[in-house]
Amino acid sequence: MADHSATPLLDMIRLPRDLRQLPPESLRQVADELRRETVDAVSVTGGHLGAGLGVIELTVALHYVFDTPHDKLIWDVGHQAYPHKIVTGRRDRIRTLRQGGGLSGFTRRAESEYDAFGAAHASTSISAGLGMAVARDLAGEDYNVVCVIGDGAMSAGMAYEAMNNAGAMKKRLIVILNDNDMSIAPPVGAMSAYLARRISGRTYSRMRNLWERIAERLPRRTAKTIHRAYEHSLGFVTGGTLFEELGFEYVGPIDGHNLDHLLPVLQNVKKYERGPVLVHVVTQKGKGYPPAEASHDKYHGVVKFDVATGTQAKSKAVAPSYTKVFGESLVKEAKKDKKIVAVTAAMPSGTGLDLFAREFPDRFFDVGIAEQHAVTFAAGLAAEGSKPFTAIYSTFLQRGYDQVVHDVAIQKLPVRFAIDRAGLVGADGPTHAGSFDVAYLACLPDFVVMAAADEAELMHMVATAAAIDDRPSAFRYPRGDGLGVPMSEEGKPLEIGRGRVLREGSSVALLSFGARLGECLKAGDELAAQGVACTVADARFAKPLDNDLVLRLARGHELLVTIEEGSVGGFGSHVLDLLASAGVLDKGLKIRSLVLPDRFIEQDTPVKMYSSAGLDARGIVAAVQKALGRKGESRPSGQIA
Repeated sequence: MADHSATPLLDMIRLPRDLRQLPPESLRQVADELRRETVDAVSVTGGHLGAGLGVIELTVALHYVFDTPHDKLIWDVGHQAYPHKIVTGRRDRIRTLRQGGGLSGFTRRAESEYDAFGAAHASTSISAGLGMAVARDLAGEDYNVVCVIGDGAMSAGMAYEAMNNAGAMKKRLIVILNDNDMSIAPPVGAMSAYLARRISGRTYSRMRNLWERIAERLPRRTAKTIHRAYEHSLGFVTGGTLFEELGFEYVGPIDGHNLDHLLPVLQNVKKYERGPVLVHVVTQKGKGYPPAEASHDKYHGVVKFDVATGTQAKSKAVAPSYTKVFGESLVKEAKKDKKIVAVTAAMPSGTGLDLFAREFPDRFFDVGIAEQHAVTFAAGLAAEGSKPFTAIYSTFLQRGYDQVVHDVAIQKLPVRFAIDRAGLVGADGPTHAGSFDVAYLACLPDFVVMAAADEAELMHMVATAAAIDDRPSAFRYPRGDGLGVPMSEEGKPLEIGRGRVLREGSSVALLSFGARLGECLKAGDELAAQGVACTVADARFAKPLDNDLVLRLARGHELLVTIEEGSVGGFGSHVLDLLASAGVLDKGLKIRSLVLPDRFIEQDTPVKMYSSAGLDARGIVAAVQKALGRKGESRPSGQIA
C-alpha cells in the first residue's frame, strides 16, 4: 500500500481528465487511495464490495488510457463500478450509495455521462457495446467502445451470442474479461504479461495480417492445416482459442492488479482497427482488504461493517427470513421425497438453496448466470420424472420467460418456481424489484400461481408445490424477515385455488394477495375504529382463483379492494375479469385494485417505498375512504386499476 504520509492524489482527481494529468508512476498511489476510499464508503452504506475492490487498478488504467466519456466505458452488472463512480465526479456523494435519493448501486445513464449504459443484470455489456460501435460507424464518428465483463457474467449465453455477432461483423470493439475467480486462467506472472504485451502489439498484429495474406495464396488444404497448427499453438500459450474462434483477437491472461502490465496492453489495443479484441485480465475479488480476500461470498454484498475488523452489522430479526424458511422447508420436503431436486442460476445462498446443497449435494444444480438454461434444464428434469424446484429472483426470471412459456407451460411440465424477492426490494432499486411475475405467469394456461402472506404460509406453499405433479406452479415471497407468526414443524399442502378469511365485516372487503396481508389487517383495525366494518381475506392463489370467495366478498360488501405487491395486470386484473364475467359489476359494487404505480420506484427502504406506492396500511385506508366518499388524510397512493 502507498505511504499514508504522501500527498493524497485522490483529492486532486474530480474527473478522469485530472487523472490523465498524472505521470504513470503516480497511478499506484491513486489505486491504493481509491481502494481505501471504496472500503470506507461501503462500510457506511453497505452494498457490493468484493467485485469493486478487484477492479481498482483496472478502473484507474481504463480511465487513464481511454478518453472517457468520449470513449464509451460499459461496466457489466454494474456492482463493480463503485470505484468508477468515485473517479467520475461522484466522490462527494459516494456515501449516499443505495440510499433514498442517493447514488444507484449500479451504473445508470441518468446519473452520469460516464455511465454509458445502465446495468444491474449480468451479461448485457457486449451486446450494448456492439450496438454502440455499429451506431458510431453509421454516424461516421470515431471513439472506442470498451466493455468490462466478469464476476460470473461470462457464464450467460447472451455474452456468447453477442461475441459471435461481434466477431462476424468485425466491428472495432474492446472487451475486457475480468476473470476474478481463476475459473479460466492459470496463475499469471511475468511471462504471461510479456506474451500479452507482444500479442497486443503492432508487430504481432502485422505478422498476423501478413500470414493471412499469404494464406490466401496457398492451396486451401495447406492453408487450413497451417492455420490449425497456428491456432493450437496460440491457444496453448494463451488459452484464447475459444475467443479466436468467435472472431476476436485474444490478449492475455494478464495480472489485473499490475499497472505496469495493464497500461501498455490497453494502450496497444486502443490502436486496434481491424475488429474486436478481448483482453483477458485476472483479478482477485476483494483485493487489498483482507476480510474480503478471505471470504469472497460473504463480502460480495455486505451490510454496514467495521473497517478495522470487517465485522458486519447484524440485524435484530424477530423472525427468520423468507429465504431461510424456503430453504429449510424444501430440505424437509426433499427428505420425504427423493425425486425432489433444486436448481438455481448462480444464487445458491441468495435463494436459500445453499442449505439444500449441503444436505443433498447430488440433487442440487447451480447452472451459473443462465436463467434461460435453468428453466429448460428444469423442464428436462421434470419430463423424466424428477421434481425440480427452480429458485430464481422474480426480476431474473424475466430473462427466462420464453422458456417458461415454450418449454414448461405448453408442455404442462410440473416445474416448480420459487420466486424470491417478490415486490419492492429496497436499496437495489427498480432493477431488482419483483414487480411483474404475477402478470406474466398468471396469464399462462394451467399454471398455479401462489403468494405467501407470511413465513408459515410459505412453508405450506413449498409443500403444496411438492404435491403438484400435473402442471407447473410458482410461489412468490418477499425479501427480508418474516412476521414472527407461529410455525408448524412441517408444511401441509393447501387446497388448490382456495383462499382464507381472517376477519369478518359487513361493509368493506380487503382481499390481499401476498405479503401485504399484515398491512391489510392494520388497515382493518384503523377502519374499524372509524366505524367501517372490514372483512380481511388472503387469496393465496392468483391462479386458479378462488371464485367462490371472490364472488361472496363482492356480493356481501359495499366495497371490494384487492391489494398486491405487483403491477397492473396481475391478481387484481383476474378478479376484475371474474366479476365482469359474472355480472357483479352491473349491480353497483364498488371495486378498487391497489397495485404498484405505473412507474419505477426509486431505491429507498422498503417501508418508504411501499408508503410511496400507497400499499401500506395508511395508503389502504386512504383508498377505502376515497372510494366510500369520506374525507380522510390526503396522501399519494399507488395506482388504482
